[in-house]
Amino acid sequence: MITPLQISGDWQVTLEQTKLSIAPPNEIKVTGEVLEALPEFQPDVSGWSKGLKLPGVKAQECSVRHAMDPASIVIRSTDAAVTYERGKDYEMDPEWGTVGRLSGGRIAADQPVAASYRYVQMRLDSIVRRKDGTLAIVSGTPHVSQPQPPALSAGEERLANLYLPGPLDQLTPDCLFPILETEFPPVPISRFPEALAKLKRGEPLKILAWGDSVTDGSYLPNRETDRWQSQFVARLRERFPQSKIELVTEGWGGRTTSAYLAEPPGSLHNYQEKVLATRPDLIISEFVNDANHPIEPLLDQYKRLLRDFRDIGAEWIILTPHYVRPDWMALNKQKEIDEDPRPYVKMLRKFGAEQGVPIADASLRWGRLWRQGIPYLTFHSNNINHPDARGMKLFADSLMELFPE
Repeated sequence: MITPLQISGDWQVTLEQTKLSIAPPNEIKVTGEVLEALPEFQPDVSGWSKGLKLPGVKAQECSVRHAMDPASIVIRSTDAAVTYERGKDYEMDPEWGTVGRLSGGRIAADQPVAASYRYVQMRLDSIVRRKDGTLAIVSGTPHVSQPQPPALSAGEERLANLYLPGPLDQLTPDCLFPILETEFPPVPISRFPEALAKLKRGEPLKILAWGDSVTDGSYLPNRETDRWQSQFVARLRERFPQSKIELVTEGWGGRTTSAYLAEPPGSLHNYQEKVLATRPDLIISEFVNDANHPIEPLLDQYKRLLRDFRDIGAEWIILTPHYVRPDWMALNKQKEIDEDPRPYVKMLRKFGAEQGVPIADASLRWGRLWRQGIPYLTFHSNNINHPDARGMKLFADSLMELFPE
């Protein structure tokens, strides 16, 4: 019987009676980094928006929480002649590493300054079994927000990942990610979409991907290929080469289904004109932002959507949302989280079963990433809620389960 992975020292673990040492997190010292101008500090907005995001701790669109040592920040003039005072000349958010000038202080609106600070990068190391049977730690490449497990040599087997999420004094149980499965297990499907039959018959199929920023995908470096709907349709065309699939995308960052319904005629995202009037055969919706709304009115709204879609002869598939920042989901860790705690997800599953709407349950895949040794936030380009191409693939995987050959 294999002994479980255990912490046996501040920076040491034991597996199969083998003690393995891991290097502490990577601390980076920045000295005299020139910031072209500081915006005025905004104390009443989200932490990542209060000021300029220090480059060292900047993710895709946000800064990374707790990555910077707040005690290390020093702001000077670019010639180092003046050291500015926090609370008088500038202010900062100590959690998010954002900095802004203060009204009445000595830093002018268009004045460059020099910043010195320390921050810690994340890292994913792997415990591997070598070809000769011995165990070793292979270090991953440090990254401020999206560390990836290291590549292995031929014949090596990955047994666990060790996650260093930022500043740490020592290893904790939340750092340990044993590999419990190498792929997501098959999901029993109770209802397949009618669109499947059309594809098998080689009939034309018009698909509307409808959602928020995760569907819009403007933040992706390769938007046209990396979005979930692009990956999904590419795989559909490969699976059903005789098919003629048209993909239309309607995405609105930061918005909800309610926001679409509230838009007046002629607006850029009016529901009647941008969703119903496209006359798709299949609508696939993704709205992680709906997860923040009261369930009962939302359920009534989804029933309305279903009536509208059926009135135009469209079929509907609902994607359950990805996992977002743990504290936004009432979670305190990124492992042992198979069951999505959000009432919205439970509502979607129940709604689908009762109304005959196929559910592509991406949430299940996000909730089991830890079993593959992956902290799910490492699949977010902003370390909060924007999936990268790997995260988008989880949506496409969930959809492909509904379209077997």
